[in-house]
Amino acid sequence: MTIFLITLGFFLVIVAAMAVGYIFQQKSLAGSCGGLSSMGIEKACDCDNPCEKRQERERKAALKQENSIDIKNI
Repeated sequence: MTIFLITLGFFLVIVAAMAVGYIFQQKSLAGSCGGLSSMGIEKACDCDNPCEKRQERERKAALKQENSIDIKNI
């Protein structure tokens, strides 16, 4: 149990140090490699004509969003 508490304390100190560094730098978080946009891909599915399964999922998502009541609609 002692080793667990020492390890937990160590990790808490590290997380607190990272938080203090983030607060003082006042920079927004950013990825290191830029993600898919760095490779010229605008979205996860960069197909000109998506398959039927994806088209059906997108259609269902659009219908679901149309029928939902949102605070913005009131």
